[in-house]
Amino acid sequence: MTTDRVPTIAVVGATGMVGEVALDLIAKVFGAKTRVYALASEASVGREVSCGRRSLVVDDVAYFDFSGCDFALFSAGSDVSLAHAPRAVEAGAVVVDNSAAFRQDPQVPLVVPEINREVLSGFSGGIVANPNCSTIQMCMALAPIHRSYGLQSVVVSTYQSVSGAGREAMQELGQQAVGRFNFQEPIPEVFDQPIAFNVLAQIGPLEPNGFSQEEMKMHHETRRILQDDQITVHATAVRVPVFVGHSLAIWAQTRKPCLLPDVERLLTESPGVQLTDALEVASPLVHGKDQDAVWVSRLRLAHGAHSNNDGQASQSLMMWVVADNLRKGAALNALQIIQQIWAQR
Repeated sequence: MTTDRVPTIAVVGATGMVGEVALDLIAKVFGAKTRVYALASEASVGREVSCGRRSLVVDDVAYFDFSGCDFALFSAGSDVSLAHAPRAVEAGAVVVDNSAAFRQDPQVPLVVPEINREVLSGFSGGIVANPNCSTIQMCMALAPIHRSYGLQSVVVSTYQSVSGAGREAMQELGQQAVGRFNFQEPIPEVFDQPIAFNVLAQIGPLEPNGFSQEEMKMHHETRRILQDDQITVHATAVRVPVFVGHSLAIWAQTRKPCLLPDVERLLTESPGVQLTDALEVASPLVHGKDQDAVWVSRLRLAHGAHSNNDGQASQSLMMWVVADNLRKGAALNALQIIQQIWAQR
């Protein structure tokens, strides 16, 4: 869907996986009249990238003048965001940052529009943070439940695709898979161990409490998005040999007993969420890849449910959640933020 009023947008990290998806979505959302700048590091200067039917030549973010840009969408890592996002803001652009650089800054909104869009009401400028990809899809599934029953704690195991680690990680998976079929021993470069036909139960460095940085992101960011510091998230983040699409196995403890039909209704009515039929199991390849929705399946009450006048009730829910990490987990969420801010002007 396009609009007559179109913003000027700079995409930082335009040659990366998320940047490519963002450029495609910008063309679809705002149309061909949108002025778009493709930016990346010096090594990518002069390359051409697609924005719908247009071809854009990549410029160097280090020397780019953000004056005249309404928005700057950063998807090039924390170091680049820390170096150049403040400069873009000073030039008058609203920065939507996809890195972890500003997510825990209390002065920077952390936004999933379907859940907490109200924090952008009256937003006048500066930086808006895009949450972690797995956190976004988990909160999309849990937010309607939290609003009705309250969340006490969440235990989640992630099955994260290699695209979350970038293009080189995807290439490494492909090369190692081919090598295995040719009886070649893989030599890992992007990951510490081979990823083809393997799972790696650590994403990011470990913190002193034994949780990885990726796992702690899910804890801290969920509290901010759902605006409740009493929620605890116990995550185990795992990299799996899937090209695109993250999956989550979630066990959620609610503060009030809930009924399964009511939870099904809440999820069915929640924007951006698709609840599968009872016998259909969502997968990253079939349901996640190239789709905007967050898919929920295997929804069930945990053991220990009790009967009341309305049926089986429990304070423990289990579910399987799948989404495209490059779309709703990153580029799509950022474009939804831009749409909301632009509509407020």
